[in-house]
Amino acid sequence: MIVIAGISALKGVEMVRELETERLFIRRWQVKDASSLFEYAKHKEVGPAAGWKPHESVLESRNIITTLFMPNDSFKIVLKENNKIIGSIGFEPDKYRPGIKSMELGYSLSHDYWGRGLMTEAALRVIEYGFSDLGLDIISIVTTEINRRSQGVIKKCGFVLEGNLRRCYRIYTGEIRNCMVFSMLKEEWLSRK
Repeated sequence: MIVIAGISALKGVEMVRELETERLFIRRWQVKDASSLFEYAKHKEVGPAAGWKPHESVLESRNIITTLFMPNDSFKIVLKENNKIIGSIGFEPDKYRPGIKSMELGYSLSHDYWGRGLMTEAALRVIEYGFSDLGLDIISIVTTEINRRSQGVIKKCGFVLEGNLRRCYRIYTGEIRNCMVFSMLKEEWLSRK
C-alpha cells in the first residue's frame, strides 16, 4: 500500500506516506508519536551503540521528531500485531556524495524487538522505496565498528563495505569513533530481486 503525500529531500520527488511489509506498517512520524518514541529511545542500549544518547524526556523525543524525522524522509516502524511503534527508519542526505542521487539510510529499533528480523524486513522495504519511488542510484549506510547489530542488518540486506573512515564520528559523550561505510548500487539491488 502506498499513499503519495509531500515532497522528498530530493527535489521534485514525491514521498510516500505509508509502506507495508508482512509484519509492519512503515508510516510518517507525527508530533503525537513523541511518547512512543521516548518509550524505546530512553533505553540505555538502543542509542549509544549508534552514538546518540538515550532520550531523557518526551519533550526531547518530540524535538527529534520535529527537527530530524519530519524534515527528512523518515518513518516510524509500527508492528501490525499490536499497532505499537517499535522503531524508526529513514533517509537523510548522503554527506559523502553531494550532487549524486544518493541518500544515507539510518534506523533504530526498540530493544524489546531485537533478534526477530524486523529491522531487516523494514530496511528491505525502505530500500525498495528508495530505488523504485525516489529514483536513487545509490544508498549508503554509515555505522560504527562497535554497532554489531546494525552490521548484521546491513549484511542481510546486501550492502557492500566500501571502507573505514578513521575518527569520523563524534558521539554524544565526546568520544570520536571510526566509521564503516557501506553502500548498495541500484544495479546491485535489481540483481537481487
